[in-house]
Amino acid sequence: MGGTLTTPSGIQRDDSNAHPLNVPLAPIRPRQAGRLGDVVVTHLVDRIVSGEYAVGTGLPIEQVLCDEFGVSRTVVRESIKLLEEKGLVRATRGRGTLVLPERGWNLLDPLVLEARIRHDRELSILDDLVNVRAALECDMAAQAARTISAGQSAELTAQRLVLAAQLGDPVRYAAEDVIFHDLIMQASGNRLGHAIIHSIHSKARLSSRYNGTPTLQELRESLAEHQRIEELILSGDADGAAAQMRAHILKSWARRRPAIMGAQAGQTI
Repeated sequence: MGGTLTTPSGIQRDDSNAHPLNVPLAPIRPRQAGRLGDVVVTHLVDRIVSGEYAVGTGLPIEQVLCDEFGVSRTVVRESIKLLEEKGLVRATRGRGTLVLPERGWNLLDPLVLEARIRHDRELSILDDLVNVRAALECDMAAQAARTISAGQSAELTAQRLVLAAQLGDPVRYAAEDVIFHDLIMQASGNRLGHAIIHSIHSKARLSSRYNGTPTLQELRESLAEHQRIEELILSGDADGAAAQMRAHILKSWARRRPAIMGAQAGQTI
C-alpha cells in the first residue's frame, strides 16, 4: 500500500505507485462536506480559466449561482471576493462581475495555476513553467556548488544512487527525481526560490502531459545528466553546475513534451 516516506533532510517522498493524471472536476454536490465557498470558488475558477466564462463577460447573477450551488448569497459574495483577489474578476456596482484578461491573473495561486495547466491545450503554460524552473534552478545549482556541506553532499550522492535503482519504474523514478532536485535547492539556501519551484512544480506534476511516458533509454539519459550535475556541484564548479542544470531541465522537457498539432497548417510542435 502506498504511503509517504521522509528523507533525513525532511523531504517527503511519495511512495505511491499511482500515476498522476488529469482529472476533471467532480460534479457539483450542493452542501457537501467542507467549506461551501471552496466548492463555489473551485468551479468558478475552472470555468473562467477554461473560457466557459469569456473575458469581458459577466458571471451569472447571485441568485443563479445560489440556486446552482445550493448556497446563500453571503457564500456567493465571499466567493466573488476570492476570485477578485486571484485577479480573475472585478465586481462593479451596476455592471455585475466581469471576467478580466489573463494578464492580470495570479498564476502562482494554486487553484488558478492548476486550472490553467489542466486547460493548457497548446502547452504554453507548461513551457513557461519549465523556463521558470530552468532559470531559478540553474542559479540554485550554482549556489549549492559554493555552499553545499559534507552531509548534504553525501545525501545528494545517495539520492542519485536511489535514482539509478529506479530505472525500471518511470513513476517512482519521477518521484525520486523531485527529491534529487529538492536536495540541491535546500543546499543552495534559497528558500524563496525553493518555495516557488515547489509550488509550481507540484501542480505541473498533476498533469500526465507534463510527466510524459519516458522510455528506458530516456531515463538513462536523465540519470547521466543528474550524475553530471552532482559531479559539478561536489567539485565546486558553480558555472558548470548552473549550465548543466539548465541544459538538463530543458532537455528533459524536450524529451517528454507531447507532440501537439499547431494552429499553422497542422504543424507539429
